[in-house]
Amino acid sequence: MARRAGEDVTDTELAMLRVLWDRGEATRRQVADVLYPGGGEAHYATVQKLLERLEHKGFVRKERREGVLVFAATADREAFIARRLQGLAEALCGGSAASLAMNLVRSQPLSAAEIDELSTVLRERRRKRAGETN
Repeated sequence: MARRAGEDVTDTELAMLRVLWDRGEATRRQVADVLYPGGGEAHYATVQKLLERLEHKGFVRKERREGVLVFAATADREAFIARRLQGLAEALCGGSAASLAMNLVRSQPLSAAEIDELSTVLRERRRKRAGETN
C-alpha cells in the first residue's frame, strides 16, 4: 500500500525501521530480539502488530520465505530523515533548514571527523549554489 501524504511513524515504529535499515531485512523474532532482549511472546505479538501497521502505512514490505515472514523497509533512510528534518525546520524554525542545522550543531559536541564532514558538505553546497547563479 502506498504511503499516505503526511502519515508518519511513532517512536516505536521508528525503532523498528532502524532495525530493518541496519539489517536490510529481518523476521519478527529478530526485530523483537533487538528491541526487547529476553522478551517473551507478548513482545513478539507487539512487534508483529507494529510491523503490520508499518506495512499498512507503506514503510515496510513482507515476504514469506520457507514459512517465515521476512520484513524489509521500503522507505529510504536518507529520504525519511530529510522529510523528518524538514518537518522539524517548519515546526521550530519557520521552515529554515539553516537555523535548524546551526542550532543542532551548537547544541551537540562534534568530533573532528564530524566537523570535517560538515565542512565538506558546506563547501559542496557553496559550489553548487555558485554554479546555479552563473
